[in-house]
Parts: sequence; C-alpha cells; structure tokens
Amino acid sequence: MRKSKNPKESAPVSLLTDWQDLLTTRTLARERLAQGKAVRDLRSRASHGDWNPAADRPDPVELLSSEDQLKLGHLIPLKYGRMMQSPFAFFRGAALIMASDLSYVPRTNLTVQLCGDCHLSNFGIFATPERNIIFDLNDFDETLPGPFEWDVKRLAASFAIAADSSSFTKSIAVRCVSALAKAYRRKMEEFSEMNTLDVWYHRVDWEYLVQRIMKPGRKGSAKAELARLKEKRSHAGALSKLTEVVDGKRRIKDDPPLIYHSDEVTIEATKSLLNSYAKSLWQSRQRLLQRYHFVDIAAKVVGVGSIGNAAGMVLLQGQGGDDDYIFLQIKEANTSVLEKYLGRSEFSHPGERIVNGQRVLQAASDMFLGWTSGPKRHFYIRQLMDMKASVPVDELDATTLEQYAEVCGYALARAHARTGDPAQIYGYLGKSETFDEALCKFAVRYAKQNARDHAALLKAIKSGKVAAKVAE
Repeated sequence: MRKSKNPKESAPVSLLTDWQDLLTTRTLARERLAQGKAVRDLRSRASHGDWNPAADRPDPVELLSSEDQLKLGHLIPLKYGRMMQSPFAFFRGAALIMASDLSYVPRTNLTVQLCGDCHLSNFGIFATPERNIIFDLNDFDETLPGPFEWDVKRLAASFAIAADSSSFTKSIAVRCVSALAKAYRRKMEEFSEMNTLDVWYHRVDWEYLVQRIMKPGRKGSAKAELARLKEKRSHAGALSKLTEVVDGKRRIKDDPPLIYHSDEVTIEATKSLLNSYAKSLWQSRQRLLQRYHFVDIAAKVVGVGSIGNAAGMVLLQGQGGDDDYIFLQIKEANTSVLEKYLGRSEFSHPGERIVNGQRVLQAASDMFLGWTSGPKRHFYIRQLMDMKASVPVDELDATTLEQYAEVCGYALARAHARTGDPAQIYGYLGKSETFDEALCKFAVRYAKQNARDHAALLKAIKSGKVAAKVAE
C-alpha cells in the first residue's frame, strides 16, 4: 500500500472519541478480542515480515537533508558527525526515513499513541514526582497516534542493528527481537485482562530491570549504582559538573560546541519564554515554579536527530540554601516526522503535542513538563537532570542485550495498553509466535537496509555533498 498523497488535508489524527459514545457504549472484552482477531483478514500477521525497499523509495540522504532547512545551520555538521559514527548512530537520527519506509506497506487499524521514534536508546530510568525510580520510554519528539506496529517495528530494528554493531551473530539479533516480541505479546494479554485503572497505574520499576538484565552476583552492585545515580544525576550532583562561580555569581560552564552561551538569547527573552511556559503547567506546579528565579541560560546540543533544533538549559535558583538549584531543558518542538504519512496532529502547537503524548505514554511524567513559544520557534520544557539515565547498551553482552529487549517490549506494551485497546491488540497478536517470527524477519531485513543507508551517508560526506563534524 502506498502512503496517502495528502494526509495533512484530512481530519487531524486523535485517540479521543465523542464523550457521549464513551458514556453510553460498552463493548465486552471477548468482543474486542474478536475484533482484533478479525484484523488478521485485512493484514495477516505473517505479512509483517515481508518488507523490501519500494521501487520509488526516496534517496535516504536527500530525505535527511529535507529536514535541515528548519534547523540551525551551524549545528547541522554535528548531526551528521554523530550519524556517521555507526549504523546504529545513523538509525537514531533517521526516524523520517523509517516513517517513509513504513508508509509504503499495509498497516493495521489498531491505533495507539506512538512514541514515534521508538528505539532501544529512547528508554531509560528516571524519578517520578513521588521520587520512585521507574523504567520507561523517555523521548517523545515524534509522538502521534498511529498503528501499534510502527513502534514495535522500529524498536525491533534497533535491536537487530545494535546486535550487529556489537559484532554479535544474526542468531543473537533474532533472539533479541524474539524476546521483545514475546514480551510485548504476553504483557498485552495480561493488560487485556486487567481493570482499566490497573492498566493506567501500572509501571515498570527499577527493581524489575535489575532482576532481568543484571547477571547473578551483580544485583548488589546495581543497588550501589542506583545510589550513585541519585547523587550524580540529580540537580545537586549536576551543579558542580555543569556550573562555575565567576565574580561571585554562579553560571553555566561553557563546553563548546556542545554547551555555549549565545548573544542571540537575551535574559528578557528567556524570562518571557518562561512566563509563557508557566501557563501550560498545572496551577500547583506554577506555584512551585514561582519559588525559583532565573540565573542563567546556555545552548546545549543533545541527541542525534534533534541536533540542529534550538535547545538549551536554564539554571534556576530556589529559596533554600546555596545548593538550591534546578536545571530546565528547553527543546525546540517541530512537526512530527509521522505527520507526513499518518495525518496532522490534533494539536496546532507541536510542543503541546509532545507534552500530551508524553503524559499519556509514560507511567509518570516530569512535573515541570510544559510548552511555550518564542518569536519564531515552538518549544517544550522539562527538567534536565532528575535522576535520568540510560542503560549503557554498548556494554551489554549477548545475553543481557536479549534480556534488555524483553524489558523494552514489556515497557512498550504498557504504554500502548494505556493509549490503545489491549484486548484488540492481543486479539490480533494471539497466542502463537506468528507475529514474533515475522517481526524477526522484518528486523533483520531492515537492519541491512539501514546499513546501506548509512553507507550512502558516508559516501555523501566523503564526496563533500554533506558536511560533517565530530565534536571533540
């Protein structure tokens, strides 16, 4: 199936239905299971493994370059400098390419709120407002409602690519994807049988992650690592690393080209931005924010695909002692790469799209999460350092990578069950391994395509067509 020609001209994509229908209509679980099973007649589970590049597939380098016109020109070489490092680094910055590829094939009508850029490095641990540590999705720049399998396929491909980048065999890649698919399917079965509120409140705790991916004898050290994380990755722990005192005043440390002060960003403009942002917060959080005052702002380059978007960090000081500071991260919000293929967002402000997507997908979200607009750009804002950390995937051996895939599959199923119909999705997937096997075939095939696309980027860099710079 070819992508629709003008998806943005149709009604905006949304998961919400008419409230009157919600209040008067109830469909039994067994009926929803049957509805999901019936989707197999439209899109067989085995067919998900049938992927080949379309005959008129866009040039991957040109597709990537189409995003650059909206970015800050002096940062674009840093983006390609990171993407050239490995096929997996390339994949992290190529969400648009995969969205384009997925748009060429038939899809199910089982809609969820998609992460939109669901790869294994976009999961991590962080603190909830109650100061519990959980494992969950942590990047939502591309979030949009869409077919559940788009997230599952991107996550599966990321494990196949990561396994290859670590020089693991094809069988290891297949085992990782199989573990992911099986966990997703079995957890979706569990969620289909749970009460609605129980699904909503469900979360994947740090302890589960430790139990699943830590080798015997290392669980005690993992607890110690968590204690160090709480110290190092908190606002207080970041204060000495990211700031310095100059002429008696604390300021953010420059570390060009990744962290730097810009003359284009004024204190007045920043305060105006923050005042507008505060209005997007719940009133209780507005009152909390009022207890802080502005200290400093600096540009901060983050991620891979998002390099080139305006982004910065703001230092605020509270009313407590000398170490009472917090960091807020400001990130530019643009149109999701999925909107070109799935339809425009129901939110006219892309920052509001991201914030609402994050709030429904995550088991618990940052209490400072909000959105705002500058003179020419839209933004969303969240805490920069709040015990956030990612699993060091490049340090995992074959066994722990497979175990990590299982945990990611579990976490993704939880997110999709909150925003879609778990009974319909499970009805479609079923008890057999048919979908699992198809997903393995797809992931291996797409990993090869990603390698070819990465090679095309390297060729374009070598020829001078694309400028790349590696940050020291």
